Amino acid sequence: MTKTDIGANFKSLFHPKTIAVMGASSTTRNRSNVIIDRLQRFGFQGPIYPIHPKAAEIDGLRAYASLGETPEPVDYVYVAIPAGAIPDALRAGTGNVKFAHVISSGFGETEDGMALQQELAIAGKESGIRILGPNCPGAYCPTGGLIFVENSSPEPGHIGVVSQSGGIAMDIIWSGNERGLRFSAVMTTGNTADVTPGELLEYYLADTETKIIALYLEGARDGRAFFETLKKAKGKKPVIILKSGRSVQGQLAAASHTGALAADDRVWDALFKQTGAIRANDLHDLLDILSAFQALTPRPNRPTTGAALFGNGGGTSVIAVDAFAEKGLNVLPFSQKTQDALIALDLPPGTGYVNPIDTPAGAFQRKGGKLAEEIMDVVFKNETLDAFVLHINLPVLLTQVVTDAKTVETVLTLAETVRQCHPGDEHFMLVLRSDGKPETEHCKQEFRAWAGERGIPVFDELANAASALAGMAAYERFLDSRS
Repeated sequence: MTKTDIGANFKSLFHPKTIAVMGASSTTRNRSNVIIDRLQRFGFQGPIYPIHPKAAEIDGLRAYASLGETPEPVDYVYVAIPAGAIPDALRAGTGNVKFAHVISSGFGETEDGMALQQELAIAGKESGIRILGPNCPGAYCPTGGLIFVENSSPEPGHIGVVSQSGGIAMDIIWSGNERGLRFSAVMTTGNTADVTPGELLEYYLADTETKIIALYLEGARDGRAFFETLKKAKGKKPVIILKSGRSVQGQLAAASHTGALAADDRVWDALFKQTGAIRANDLHDLLDILSAFQALTPRPNRPTTGAALFGNGGGTSVIAVDAFAEKGLNVLPFSQKTQDALIALDLPPGTGYVNPIDTPAGAFQRKGGKLAEEIMDVVFKNETLDAFVLHINLPVLLTQVVTDAKTVETVLTLAETVRQCHPGDEHFMLVLRSDGKPETEHCKQEFRAWAGERGIPVFDELANAASALAGMAAYERFLDSRS
């Protein structure tokens, strides 16, 4: 399918002009009523048609008895009625509906529901309606006015997500928004009776608003087509995949969750190797890698092999070197020229300067913060950097060194000054370590936003930064190999 074809076929899903909602009540409040309310508050501009066999009006909107009776064709219908009634309800919309998101469960995730899921798929084909789901909560697209969970940012971004799990999709939206991630869309597919993750992947690859793609998969019914789509893309956009069901026990859990048949993980290992897709090991890993790709520009002409580390915490730095090494990233000693220049700064006793650079927290206050600037200036001036990771133990600075966040702000501002004085293509990353206390978390969130405005990804621990940088390095190596 061409880029034009895939865009035209799925435009009505991501940017519907009309929406119908099945399952809303005229007498009580249920999740379909909540969806109507959310769509209106989120800013959906088109007409919303409640579908109800008896009610004349629902939530102030005129209701219609079936999908075939709406005054305009329906681009997208949210379906949350009893599972057994859905196939016939869709058939009633033959020729009048393009996409149906089936929220209801009771289908292929249980043995008893397999036949009903097959009937659902047949009903979709007979009626000309493409079906997402069943057994998933909906879609989120800021520019299309689609929302299925509260507290979703209305600010659009460039990350396109496909998730077979509704819960994981919610976590990606909520945790991602808190971390400054912004999405072009998040689409849930549940049991994938019809529309597959591979088709949505193809759409995101063609979509000009989507620059980064993330998928949570429990299995791939269209495995060969999925692989071919990725292979044909040749890494033109980074694709990060969190694949569950890697163990035998995990495969059984996936089958009971969405009815997915998870292939041997060696097959997926081959897919990652041959297509350049990046494997995320868990949800936090996925969000870390997305943070890196949203903020940083891949460097295929000089793939990342290592990093320079600077911060307060000797033991933390040693642990970090192991974490980077485990990810295939070197934290190598600086040149003798750099080391001599660092020694000349009259660093505080106990400072490590070979790489990583670890200083007592009080060093960040020396010369009004200028010592930290001088340290970074020496490294940026004398080293060709793949990546530079600045890590700050916030509780130490906020409770043992200073009583407010002024020192942290000063260090970050001076770090930005150094970067401007030595413009390059290194990946600059920030780690803000916390103790979880509300006051520390508040400070962390403030500086996370500060960094986000300047294109700096922020991580909770150095190990998280290592994992994200390893994802970037893998993508750069793949692009380099293709060239």
